[in-house]
Amino acid sequence: MRTSNPTLNSKTFAGQWDGTGGMTIEGTVNKVGLMLLLLMAPAAWVWNKAMTAWDPASIMPLMVGGMAGGFVLAMVTIFKKQWSPVTAPLYAVMEGLFLGGVSALAETQFPGVVIPAVALTFGTLFALLLAYRSGLIRATENFKLGVVAATGGIALVYLASFVMRMFGAQMPMIHSAGTMGIVFSLFVIVIAALNLVLDFDFIEQGAEQGAPRYMEWYAAFGLMVTLVWLYLEILRLLMKLQSRD
Repeated sequence: MRTSNPTLNSKTFAGQWDGTGGMTIEGTVNKVGLMLLLLMAPAAWVWNKAMTAWDPASIMPLMVGGMAGGFVLAMVTIFKKQWSPVTAPLYAVMEGLFLGGVSALAETQFPGVVIPAVALTFGTLFALLLAYRSGLIRATENFKLGVVAATGGIALVYLASFVMRMFGAQMPMIHSAGTMGIVFSLFVIVIAALNLVLDFDFIEQGAEQGAPRYMEWYAAFGLMVTLVWLYLEILRLLMKLQSRD
């Protein structure tokens, strides 16, 4: 799950000019594309390995390693933005290992669930981008506060669920395929999608205010975190729906 991007202002970047030019929208888009490639390559490799062996145990070390490595690199990137030209691409590779394993396991349990999840993720991305560019959705301060608050609430629910599972209990509304479980997943998907608007606004504001060039990598990282979260939530919802059939 992603963290909210800090609000940009001219004072934030005073004295941080890196001498190689400022952040641009085009440069950020290029870096998002590169990170997608860095994610998809290991994901495809793990997927192929899983489908060839048909043995979940063969990919578990890769999946767990990718999840742990991705989390560590995400934390480093958040607290050390200047390192993002290195940590952001590495994060994409680690997430590729993780998502490749998760997707393969989901496909073995619910055949045909992965391709629609990928299509819906990118469809949501382009739909929200179009709505943002056309002005249908604006990242006002109230909008940002609402999305950040809802995201924080979801994070707390997931944290509580994790703690409960450690003691042998769980929250049915998160994991069940019943009506409440479906509604909860839909709500989380909506909030994850709205986080994309915050990412678009962050990129636009950074380019307008002359952020340092390394912030292109940081902005691309933030967008990737949101896309990974959105994909996992869509995949979870489709698995719930298929389990009801």
